[in-house]
Amino acid sequence: MHGTGAAADSARGVLTVDSTAPGAAHQGLAAFRRGWETQIGDDVFQLPAFSPDTSGDFRVKGNVTKVHGAAVADLHAASATRTADVPGGDQDMVAMYVVRRGTWTLGGAPGHGDQTVSAGQFLVRHLGSLTAFETSADLTAKFLVLPSAELRPLLGRRAVAGSADSAEMRLLTGFTDLIHLTVGDLGPAGVAAAQNTLVELAKAVAKGRFDDVEPRLAPALARAAKDLADRRLTDPGLSPQMLARELSVSVRTLHRAFAATGEHLSSYIRHRRLHEARVALGSPSGRLSISELAAHWQFADSSHFTRAFKKQYGQTPSEYARSVVAAPPRPGRQGPGSGPAPVSR
Repeated sequence: MHGTGAAADSARGVLTVDSTAPGAAHQGLAAFRRGWETQIGDDVFQLPAFSPDTSGDFRVKGNVTKVHGAAVADLHAASATRTADVPGGDQDMVAMYVVRRGTWTLGGAPGHGDQTVSAGQFLVRHLGSLTAFETSADLTAKFLVLPSAELRPLLGRRAVAGSADSAEMRLLTGFTDLIHLTVGDLGPAGVAAAQNTLVELAKAVAKGRFDDVEPRLAPALARAAKDLADRRLTDPGLSPQMLARELSVSVRTLHRAFAATGEHLSSYIRHRRLHEARVALGSPSGRLSISELAAHWQFADSSHFTRAFKKQYGQTPSEYARSVVAAPPRPGRQGPGSGPAPVSR
């Protein structure tokens, strides 16, 4: 963990766990607990007692990041986990579970039954005490611990559930990915802002909408737009208008979020398409012509594609393909004569 001051260091922490290696499962839970208590702290979330089966076979890998009174955990579990029957302990926090694979079953509040979060779903609720839970093997999930002061009045005794692919949830998960990447370099103000933004995005999830004039949401919105654009690069309908519609924001809001990154959204889409076309040109299995590449990556025609490619890379697509063929093979990678097939004009 990189430090920029005592205040920031005490308000953040990073924990990496991997007990999936052979022989590591037996001590995995103990190591995870020590790391959590040291790097994250019981002031954020107190780990419950786990069942003997879990203690003896804890095969989990992932990352946990603390920002002030919040924490984000991205976990991939190869083994099932289960708490002891009576976890005990008081808590005052909001927990969010975002499940991509497997299931996470949560003990209900008194008078309420258990709740299971299935793949592709999320659940957020306030916890007044530690709660029993169990997870399936092969779980991929994100677990968020959030301070309750602003969220508890909004949630009350409700548990809010929904699709993990909703626009608001994509914004939230995009921002949590940024936190993992940047927390080591954040100063005290950045750490505080990261927690505040997490809370605002959690409110958005609970409300089913988000405040598109909140400037702290711009990085998460830009990241969510990039992730969505990357998945739709071959879609002829990909545009700022389509992305704004998918993310439930105005086009103006989306452009404003991108302006903070120093790049226009349309430029980002064009550069990503050109990059993917360049990768295809350099692929040993490449067989597409210039006109076919232009059509596949949604350029108006081969002339427009060629001009854009040369402006970006200083060579036409054909020149680049020939240079890759002529380049000597990397040691141990390719033999003489290997390389992409010539690209027709």
